[in-house]
Amino acid sequence: MTLPLTLSTSPQPSGSLDDVALAAAGDRRAFERVYRVHVNRVFSVCVRMVGDRAKAEELTQDVFVRAWEKLGTFRGDAQFSTWLHRLTVNVVLNDREAEGRRRSRNDEGIEDLDSIATSDVRPLPVPGLSLDLEAAIAALPAGARKVFVLHDVEGYTHEEIGSMLGVTAGGCKAQLHRARMLLRRMLTR
Repeated sequence: MTLPLTLSTSPQPSGSLDDVALAAAGDRRAFERVYRVHVNRVFSVCVRMVGDRAKAEELTQDVFVRAWEKLGTFRGDAQFSTWLHRLTVNVVLNDREAEGRRRSRNDEGIEDLDSIATSDVRPLPVPGLSLDLEAAIAALPAGARKVFVLHDVEGYTHEEIGSMLGVTAGGCKAQLHRARMLLRRMLTR
């Protein structure tokens, strides 16, 4: 199933739990309403985690395909948006792991958060102009960007991030500190 990626600025008032229940029962129109309500949020999480709009669009589609397949597992214990957010983070992290395997390097995959050097920072586009926080976040090394977004933007704890990325909470803390220092340096140039 391919749904169009729409980036409207205001979600429609539909997408209720009734729509989720109908979609879980196979109602494609109800799923389309759920999609339209949540697509912007899912896309936002994806673009912040990967730093690439084209890749984020692809991952957003993957999230909704996976949501359609797994909708029957949503029990309603938490809000649907929470369930979908967790699914989004998992899809992005799984894609990152698969990308590392495709590169067929034994020492790649999920990066060791303690080993990313500050020299890995990519230069921001158009130096000298006022910097955009989104551009600065996108310029962070991949591991630093993931930890920064998951902790400071999405609100996960170091322990949760550590279990998602397969690293220690201390490694997450060190990487978050590194990300903040790099951002401060980039934004004060």
